[in-house]
Amino acid sequence: MSDHAQPPGDWTGRSVGGGRYQLRDVLGTGGMASVHLAYDTVLERYVAIKTMHSELGREDAFRERFKREAQSVAKLSHTNIVSVFDTGEDRIGDGPVPYIVMEYVEGRPLRDELEQDIARFGAMPADRALTITADVLAALDISHEMGLVHRDIKPGNVMLTRRNVVKVMDFGIARAMQSGVTAMTQTGMVVGTPQYLSPEQALGRGVDARSDLYSVGVMLFELLTGRLPFDADSPLAIAYAHVQEEPPAPSSINASVPPAVDALVATALKKNPNERFPSAEVFRAECLRLAGSLTGAAPQIVPGAHAATNSGSAVSHAVFPEFGGPTAPTSPVPSPYAPTPPAGGYGYPQAAPPSTPPPFQVNGPGTPPPPPPGNGERTSTWMVMTAAVVAIALVAAVAIVVVLTNGGDETDDAGDTTGSSQEPGGDGGGEEPTAEESPRFTEGDPEQAIDPTECTHANEYYDQEANPGAFVMPDFYDWHIDSVKQCIRDAGWSYDEDVEYKDEVIKGEGMVVAQTPAFGEPYTPDEDDITLTVSTGREPPN
Repeated sequence: MSDHAQPPGDWTGRSVGGGRYQLRDVLGTGGMASVHLAYDTVLERYVAIKTMHSELGREDAFRERFKREAQSVAKLSHTNIVSVFDTGEDRIGDGPVPYIVMEYVEGRPLRDELEQDIARFGAMPADRALTITADVLAALDISHEMGLVHRDIKPGNVMLTRRNVVKVMDFGIARAMQSGVTAMTQTGMVVGTPQYLSPEQALGRGVDARSDLYSVGVMLFELLTGRLPFDADSPLAIAYAHVQEEPPAPSSINASVPPAVDALVATALKKNPNERFPSAEVFRAECLRLAGSLTGAAPQIVPGAHAATNSGSAVSHAVFPEFGGPTAPTSPVPSPYAPTPPAGGYGYPQAAPPSTPPPFQVNGPGTPPPPPPGNGERTSTWMVMTAAVVAIALVAAVAIVVVLTNGGDETDDAGDTTGSSQEPGGDGGGEEPTAEESPRFTEGDPEQAIDPTECTHANEYYDQEANPGAFVMPDFYDWHIDSVKQCIRDAGWSYDEDVEYKDEVIKGEGMVVAQTPAFGEPYTPDEDDITLTVSTGREPPN
């Protein structure tokens, strides 16, 4: 932060906080808020102040939600997170304006650092890219522990101070968009950036910590290669690519990237959240381990590798044929991912898993691919494949509209890993409400049952020295509560009979939406009880 005793330059004459914070230059403007350089006249220091746009500040529900989010983010005390000092509400012009007072970071955005490295080398050196990514993951590890999912990780939301300390910005603002207030559905209220969206965000599904890890994977790919894994002229095509297309290996663009780093990126960019790293902590440890093994070699960009890609091209042919006739795909179009946990649970990720993931199958592990069609089946197969492309594209189109208008999810975090103690509308315990009390209600699917072997054959936790007798906690998210309880009982484990309930309409009544211990964490049967949070199927109250 700056240590100037007096604020230099011309002032706008506006202030918040009863005149304490004098607003100066505008540092940035987005769909929801503007960020100003400001001067704290009490502590005589510079701060950054985020003020919400006046049209949003008039919404009572939003102002209350914004206040809650600011309080939550203020609890995130970490070297790699921009600190929140204060929050409040003032009047600028004719309306109330909520504001957040934050640490002012003197430095450069990671985006500028990357552009500088691209101009010099074509990309960022791999060891530096991994070290910066590890610091971003350190910040996310703390936020995920507090139940906050960033939802918009990208180089533009990461700063480097003059001493090269990484600072992650804009925690909590994406969560504040989920109040359902009508003013927040205006076009242009972009929270998730299409190029960095996880497949589940692009499909309009609930997100959890693993969605942030996917976005980190996209960012790391960009640092290593100087380009994005998926890019196109339209958000719809980009969303389609995140859901349907496999990213190239970084080494196919930057020849200096070793196979182990290719494998790291491939794991982070898995379509299925269950196949990614189980936590930011595990992802960070792998980044640091690989960074320590590198020699600091300069990037070696493959000639022509920075050329524009044609991500999501199939969607334009299928949905907008007037822009070009459809071209028969060279292989069957895979279906959108289904959140099927990998057989046998998930332990510590391998140091070098295959860089090219196997074809994703909706029906789960072990399902053989369909046989190639015979000559008599070609016409009907092409019709089916074309219909599949159109259906997938329409799903992506609807999802991206949700992303661009509501900030990524229809409702609050269905996949929150902490149960929603900070979410308005979450019960946090007590009797299950009836469906008739809610204007919107979604039934759960009792047939969506977890395989009992996920519990009975769970892997031992990798660190037995620190956690003797511990197993890797299975992923109970999006499975029906009855099957989850049976899975736990079959393994001889125990769970808290006082199940917590959360209002949400994405997954439906009776579906598990959170758990403690979290997926991938150690669980010791003789010492711990499993706590489950279950969806009521009801829309959260505003």
